[in-house]
Amino acid sequence: MNDYVVHVVRAEQGWEVRIEDPTGEVVFTRPSQTEADARTFGSTVQQHLYWLSAEKFRQYYRLPEPEPAGEG
Repeated sequence: MNDYVVHVVRAEQGWEVRIEDPTGEVVFTRPSQTEADARTFGSTVQQHLYWLSAEKFRQYYRLPEPEPAGEG
């Protein structure tokens, strides 16, 4: 199961595609000049979310390993 999430958002300098890890932290950001470019890339990322395991997804997008759950 892949618990990452992708968002296409309007940012201060244009559009961005953001990937959030399972804790909700943004771990990847890609700026785009146009909404169409951002939505196209975001759609591709969304397909990868469905097709790839979480491990392969992290490798493909060079995302950090998740932090181990804290005890206590």
